[in-house]
Amino acid sequence: MGICNRCAVESDDLVFELSLEEGIFLVRLARDAVKEYLMTGRTSKAPANTPKKLFEHCGVFVTINRLQNGAKKLRGCIGYPYPTSPLVEAVIDSAINAAIKDPRFHSLSSSELGNVVFEVSVLTPPETVEVDNPKECLGKIRVGEDGLIIEKGGYKGLLLPQVPVEWDWCEEEFLCQCCVKAGLPPDSWLTKGAKIYKFQAIVFEEEYPQGEVKRVHLNDKEN
Repeated sequence: MGICNRCAVESDDLVFELSLEEGIFLVRLARDAVKEYLMTGRTSKAPANTPKKLFEHCGVFVTINRLQNGAKKLRGCIGYPYPTSPLVEAVIDSAINAAIKDPRFHSLSSSELGNVVFEVSVLTPPETVEVDNPKECLGKIRVGEDGLIIEKGGYKGLLLPQVPVEWDWCEEEFLCQCCVKAGLPPDSWLTKGAKIYKFQAIVFEEEYPQGEVKRVHLNDKEN
């Protein structure tokens, strides 16, 4: 399996790159932050050897997946869609929250750490999908590259770029499922007042618990 040594995400006004080494640092930081919190109740600080670039403000999500018979099952996923804090701090905070505050699951226990893998998705700032007709959104988003945020009437839903790839959704199903995530009817993206945003991500994950870290190529079905 090929892994590029340099990876980048782009938006209209941003190119942000991360090396594989920086991705490894972030994934291991996420795991270490959760382990420290579960063992001592303390929130980790940015390590002294943190690369300078990782103090840039970025949106990020940390996903924890449980391994069951070789398959991944979601165990927690929380993060920050917008670049409101330094990346290294956002990863620590998101990792701990994914472990203990995802309302869909009970808190992760320290005994589970040997059976979960950590994934870090570093995001570009969300950009509005501008269209004259809502149906034109289908041509403005790309499965395998874009994540989505849908807002309407106080409801908001977000799906990371890897989600439609994992579920083999087309662009229309992706939009519908993002509405469902927001607590809205599936066709709400077609209705007046719906706001749609897209973003991209650099994704790194452990191949197995506490194991090698790889760059996830979203358009590669093997990943």
